[in-house]
Amino acid sequence: MLSFFPPITMKKILIVDDDTYINEMVQKALTSAGYSVVSAFSGTEALLVLKSETPDLILLDLMLPGLSGEELLPLIKDIPVIVVSAKIDHKNKVDLLVGGACDYITKPFELDELLARIRIHLRGATSRRVQQEEDYIAGDIVLDPNKLTVTVGENSVSLTRTECAILKLLMQNEGRPLGRNTILDEISESTPDCTERSLKQHMSNIRKKLSSLDEKDHIEAVYGIGFKFKS
Repeated sequence: MLSFFPPITMKKILIVDDDTYINEMVQKALTSAGYSVVSAFSGTEALLVLKSETPDLILLDLMLPGLSGEELLPLIKDIPVIVVSAKIDHKNKVDLLVGGACDYITKPFELDELLARIRIHLRGATSRRVQQEEDYIAGDIVLDPNKLTVTVGENSVSLTRTECAILKLLMQNEGRPLGRNTILDEISESTPDCTERSLKQHMSNIRKKLSSLDEKDHIEAVYGIGFKFKS
């Protein structure tokens, strides 16, 4: 059984493979891992999908009917592509990586390895995005992750970078209890200094700062699970 925790923010993955068995097998694994999945069974169908969908990552077979994977790859812009193919020629791999693919995995493959590579490249794509973020809004609460401030009406208070990362995650999942380990895992890349021991203190600080703005308690401790945000 695959033991991957589902991503908090659901990522969309496009599978382009004409092998029905492999396409459906990978789709089931990705869905179980918490991803949103779109499938295409030819290069031409993939192009049609890309006109209406913007996936976060593409799994691309090379030997496709109609438009081949090699022909499709140069047409894909600003989306990480992992080539999944039975071709094992070294020069072919190099050409594809130079031509725009972010990774290459050879068939047959282990699902655990494929899922691990997907997670790594999705994290890499996130870290390469422009650092300016939009404000996060929940009810009357406005979080500005660029200025590290949270505002209610005309009242505002500053946050530490760790407090901001935690509050952003909670606001994105309003009403949903998040486990302590889930929180630590999701913010680990941007705030590696946060530990299980210090998380409780960070939560207390965030709760006090929010309360100072509108005299309300917006963070609820959920016994045996973790924390839940309410606006």
